[in-house]
Amino acid sequence: MAKFENVTVIKEANIYYDGKVTSRTVEFQDGSVKSLGIMLEGEYTFNTADKEIMEILSGDVSIKLPGEEWKTLNVPESFEVEANASFDIKINSVTDYCCSYIKES
Repeated sequence: MAKFENVTVIKEANIYYDGKVTSRTVEFQDGSVKSLGIMLEGEYTFNTADKEIMEILSGDVSIKLPGEEWKTLNVPESFEVEANASFDIKINSVTDYCCSYIKES
């Protein structure tokens, strides 16, 4: 999906790692939530509350998911992270991403 329609965008940015990772929250009419953002070069660790599907749209990225070794992504590519977990990500060039948050019952 290249375009989102009929959504609400939260104006205030989500800012992490001294501004090296930023995103905006997008809320859909069905209650689902995504964030659209940019990551600058660096290595970061993120914790999840909900299950996440990360779509890496552009950039040079490696990830380390729980219990796995580092993996270089073939962008564009997506990966999933379970709820209440953490993952490491290395950004080697400016990276554009979309994160979907999956509420599990």
